[in-house]
Amino acid sequence: MIFHRSRHGVLIGLVTIVAACASRSNGPSVSPAPPAAGATQAARQTHENLNAVLWMQTAAEYRASTMQAYRLAQLQLDTALGDPAWTAATEQTGDVSSLPPAVILDLDETVIDNSAFQARQVQDASAYSEEAWNRWVEERKSGAIPGAIEFLAYAKSRGVTPFYVTNRDHKVEDATRDVLAKLGVPVTAERDAVLTRHESGWDGSDKSSRRQSVAANYRVLLVVGDNFEDFVSGTRASVTDRAALMQKYEAFWGRKWIVLPNPTYGSWDGALTFGMTQPSDDQTLAAKYHALKTER
Repeated sequence: MIFHRSRHGVLIGLVTIVAACASRSNGPSVSPAPPAAGATQAARQTHENLNAVLWMQTAAEYRASTMQAYRLAQLQLDTALGDPAWTAATEQTGDVSSLPPAVILDLDETVIDNSAFQARQVQDASAYSEEAWNRWVEERKSGAIPGAIEFLAYAKSRGVTPFYVTNRDHKVEDATRDVLAKLGVPVTAERDAVLTRHESGWDGSDKSSRRQSVAANYRVLLVVGDNFEDFVSGTRASVTDRAALMQKYEAFWGRKWIVLPNPTYGSWDGALTFGMTQPSDDQTLAAKYHALKTER
């Protein structure tokens, strides 16, 4: 899921912060001091996303988590097919029993693995930019999330049409389709199944209008994603409000909505600085330390 807000490629190796935090296992109990005057990019030693990216690229636990999610999705797909009133889209109302079945999936970090792009940011100590992201997409080097291709093949065998609702820009849709074809991801030829930003008037990152366009013609059996906003609107909010929204849809999780792990980016990150206008690296880092629950 590409989160269309500047992803914080926040670096946490500033010399002054490292010195302040070196002896603390749970982070400081107060916000870290700003960097000393004259601190430069060269002073940064590491990257906030290092552990998260390595976990996604190397951990057996990550592969197990995504395979587990897709195996659950397969079981729930069978359940949904047996219940003609079943729908997973909050945008879908009324009698849907006569509609052909479909599933809606996000692409990035849901079907497509872009951890190599994240690794480049870590290695280069660089922040996210849409220009850099689009260059990566055009390289067509993305892999597949473990379990995704098997699930999609199963859905196709059951006569279920997959739709991909992504916040990739429409201008990189050709490159995206090339990657999907390379990975063996099924894409229907009957109608456009790759629904991007800046296509058909979908200029915002909110996906509700695109889910609605699918729901107008298909019974949506499942929604699969890695980011809260893949499932419902209103997720760009405070941590507290997001928790309340999650609880509102408690019955959907693991039944109609299947979420995959992604610790590297997403709307959860923006919730930590919600209400701040273009926070700096230092403000973001301070907000993250403030959000830690140390229970002491």
